[in-house]
Amino acid sequence: MISGIAHVNLTIPQDTLDQAEEFYGTTLGLTSAPVPELQKGTILWFNIGSSGQQVHITCGATDPSATRHPCFKLPSREELEEVKTSIYDHHVRGGPAAPMAADKPGEANSGTQGKEYPTRFFARDFGGNLLEFTM
Repeated sequence: MISGIAHVNLTIPQDTLDQAEEFYGTTLGLTSAPVPELQKGTILWFNIGSSGQQVHITCGATDPSATRHPCFKLPSREELEEVKTSIYDHHVRGGPAAPMAADKPGEANSGTQGKEYPTRFFARDFGGNLLEFTM
C-alpha cells in the first residue's frame, strides 16, 4: 500500500542548477540534501521539512505551458502568505533564478476559482515548472 510520496522530480534547463539552488533553497527555504556521489553536479535534492519527502531537480526537457504540478502544503495562512510574498518579490526582482510567473499578494490566485480553493496560489519557477502552494 502506498503510504506517501518519497519525492517529486522537476526538470530545469541544462546548466541551471545554480538557479535551482537559489530558487528552491533561498526563495522557498527548502534544505539541500546530499545526492549520490555519482550524481553530484547533475541533480539537486531538497528536503520538505522533516517529512522524509523531497523535491529532486534534474536537467531535462521543460514545458512552461504544462499544467502538471506539485502542490506544497504550508502549516498556516501566515506562512503561506510569507512564501507567496517571497516568491513574488523574487519574480519582481528578476535575475536568472527568478520565477517566470507568480501570483501577486493581495490578488486572486491564477488558478480555477471556487469555494473549494480558499487558500492557495501558483507560481512558475525559472524553468517553467508550475508550482501550487496551499495550507
